[in-house]
Amino acid sequence: MKKFIFIAASSLFNIVAAQAADGTITINGLVTDNTCTIDTGDKNLTVNLPTVSSQSLKNAGDVAGRTPFQINLTNCASVGKVATYFEPGATVDFNTGRLLNQATSGAATNVNIQLLGSNNAVIPVIAKGASGAQDNSQWVNVSAGGNADLNYYAEYYATGASTAGTVTSQVKYTIIYQ
Repeated sequence: MKKFIFIAASSLFNIVAAQAADGTITINGLVTDNTCTIDTGDKNLTVNLPTVSSQSLKNAGDVAGRTPFQINLTNCASVGKVATYFEPGATVDFNTGRLLNQATSGAATNVNIQLLGSNNAVIPVIAKGASGAQDNSQWVNVSAGGNADLNYYAEYYATGASTAGTVTSQVKYTIIYQ
């Protein structure tokens, strides 16, 4: 019996050794006092795209209704750079980075919404660059007065022959600092 207990106890040491760590993950970050106030009346924005014909979105890749929107920042603590990080989530097509149509009643089909920067480059919501912002989300300098304007566009994007109906989506965002 003592032999059996010794063998059983010895095997426990082998199990512990088999569960040794393979590596270490180091997580770094920065907490800053360099924050700004979103000065658009409300941190939640609504962008109303114009009504367009389904004929303008009849082929995959067609775009229409490009509409500008702006996130205005004030009271930034110090001069630096800011950008918008659009948060990937349930409203995003993770293959393309475009926003999915979330309309539930009378929804248009084969229509997504894509975001663009002020440079007219598409911002794929899922393509995170090394700087913390999406690859095409431009950094903007904060003025000496502590203000910054982040300019973007939203537009319809056809994934195929579209049909008439409602289009709506949402994306969460975070202001990031450099």
